Amino acid sequence: MKLVNIHLPKFMIWFAVAFVAQNAVQAQTMTLSLCVETALLNNKNLQVGRNNQDLSQLKQQEARAMLLPKATASADYKFFTNLPYQLLPLSVFNGPEGQYKEAQFGVPHNLGINVQLAMPLYNPQIRGGINATEIASELSNLQVEKSEEQVIFEVTNLYYNAQILQHQLLFVDSNLVNTSRLLANMKLLRAQGLAKGTDVVKIELQQAQLQTQRSQLDSKSAQVLNSLKFFMGKDLEVPLAVQTAILQGEKNEYPVSQSVDARIVQTQSRLLANELNTVKKSRLPSVSLVANYGLTGFGYFKQPEPFFKVFPIGFIGAQATYPLWNKTTRYQITQKEAELQSNRLQSANVQAQNELMLANAILQKNAAAANLPASSQQIEWAKSVYQQTLLQQQQGTATLTDILLADNALREAQQNYLNLLVDYLKADLELKKASGSIKN
Repeated sequence: MKLVNIHLPKFMIWFAVAFVAQNAVQAQTMTLSLCVETALLNNKNLQVGRNNQDLSQLKQQEARAMLLPKATASADYKFFTNLPYQLLPLSVFNGPEGQYKEAQFGVPHNLGINVQLAMPLYNPQIRGGINATEIASELSNLQVEKSEEQVIFEVTNLYYNAQILQHQLLFVDSNLVNTSRLLANMKLLRAQGLAKGTDVVKIELQQAQLQTQRSQLDSKSAQVLNSLKFFMGKDLEVPLAVQTAILQGEKNEYPVSQSVDARIVQTQSRLLANELNTVKKSRLPSVSLVANYGLTGFGYFKQPEPFFKVFPIGFIGAQATYPLWNKTTRYQITQKEAELQSNRLQSANVQAQNELMLANAILQKNAAAANLPASSQQIEWAKSVYQQTLLQQQQGTATLTDILLADNALREAQQNYLNLLVDYLKADLELKKASGSIKN
C-alpha cells in the first residue's frame, strides 16, 4: 500500500495536522482495517445471519433424528352403555343356511394400555430431507459469507468517501485562505481608489460560495460518518474520525476465485436437484419396523360375579407403504425440472456479470492510475499560475478577472484530481469484490 500524495501547500499541511489533532482529542481515529474488523464483529445483519447458521444446524439435527426409533404410549378406556352386536350364522348351531341371529358380545368396561416402537428402515423422503438440510446449511454459510463481503464493501466505500470529503474540506479551506487574502488586498486597493466596488463584491460573493460549499461538505461528512457507525454497530453519538492519508493499493490485479454469488447459485442448483430426486423417489415404498406391547382389560361389575381381568398383548413386525397413484407427483417433477433450467440460466448470467464487472473495473482502475500523476501535476501548475497572476495583479499587469479565472482553474484541477481518486478507489474496490479478494 502507498500513500496518495495530494501535494498540499505548507499552510494546508499545518491545517491538516491541526485538524487531525483536534479530532483526535474529540474522536477516535480508526484505520480502515479496524473499522472493517469492528463491523464484522458488531454488524446487526451479520449477527442475524450467524443466528440463521445455528438454526440451519439445528434443522439438520432435527432431520437426522427422523431416522431414530420413536416410542409412543397410549391408553384408552371405554364404557359401553350398549354392547356392540354381531350377527351369527345359524348354520353354526345346526340351523338353516343363510339365516343369522344377532347377539351382543363383550363386557361394558374395556381398558387398553399400549407402548409402540417404530423405526424407519427405508424411507426416501426422510433421506431426501436430510440431504436438503445439509445443502441448506451450506447455503446459509454462503449467505453469511456474502453478507460479510457486502459489509466490507460498504464500510470500505464509506471510509473512502469520508477521506475524500476530508480532502475536499482541505482544498476548500485553502481556497478560503486565498480568497480572504485577496479580499483584504482588494479592500485596501478600493480604499486607495485603485479598485472598483464591484471587484470587492465579486470576491465577497466567491468567499460566500466557498463558505456555503464548506458547510455542505461538513454536513455530508457527518452523514457519511453516521452511516459508517451504523455498519460498524456503533451508537451515532460516539465520536469517530478517519485517517486523512488515503492508502492506495499497489496491485493492479488480484487472484481471481469463484464469487460467492456463483457458489450460491450452484448450491441452489444442488438443492433443487435433491428436491427433484426426492420427489421422484416418493414413488418408492417405505418400510418401517414396528413393535408393540400392551395390556387389555375387561370388566363386569354387576352381580352375581363381578370381575376385571387384564390380558397382555404384544407383537413385532414390519410395515410397508407404497403409493399406487398420485397425479401431483408428475406436476411436481415438471416444476422442479423447470426451476433447475432457470437456475442454470441464472448461473450463466452471474458468471457473465462477474466477468463484465472484472473487465470494467480493470479498465477504470488502469485509466485512473494513469491519469492521477498528471492530474496531481496540474494542481501544482494551477497553483503556480494563481500565484503568478496575483503578483501580476499587484504589478498592474493582470486584472481581477484574470485572478478569478486562475482561481477557478485551480479549483477545477483540485476537483478533477479528487474525481480521479474516487474512480481509482471505487474501481479497486469493485475489482476486489469481483475477483473474490475483498476479504483478503
